[in-house]
Amino acid sequence: MSHVTPAFVDLVRVETRLYNAVSARLRAEQGVSLGQFEFLEIIDRVPGCRVLDIVGELAITVGAVSKAVDRLVAAGWCVRAVNPQDRRSSVLRLTPEGDRRLTASRPVVESALASLTEVVPPDDLERIASTLAVLRAHLEEGSHGRPA
Repeated sequence: MSHVTPAFVDLVRVETRLYNAVSARLRAEQGVSLGQFEFLEIIDRVPGCRVLDIVGELAITVGAVSKAVDRLVAAGWCVRAVNPQDRRSSVLRLTPEGDRRLTASRPVVESALASLTEVVPPDDLERIASTLAVLRAHLEEGSHGRPA
């Protein structure tokens, strides 16, 4: 087995455990899952955010994103508005409640991640972050791992 395979397995297991732990804490403290937080964060950060913007960032299917957005709309955390550049699509905006949830959730996510990763020296964590950013950029540039 190459050195890449164990690194991949560790990366996937770390991501899964971090994701689950942060999501559990966020849900307990704010009533928001980490997946919902990610959607709210993207909608807030991307001007004129559309479903396809979320698809591109998360590399999941249009159907999955659309259903998740429908749930956010039903919860009253975001709205779909007519896209002035393309009336066939919608622009997503946070509602005041969605903005409040996002604002309250950010420090919980940061605190949970800091607590869970405190065993890693800061310099090592910076190197890991830098390395993952390079790998992510390479994969995104080549459109690797996008849903069919």
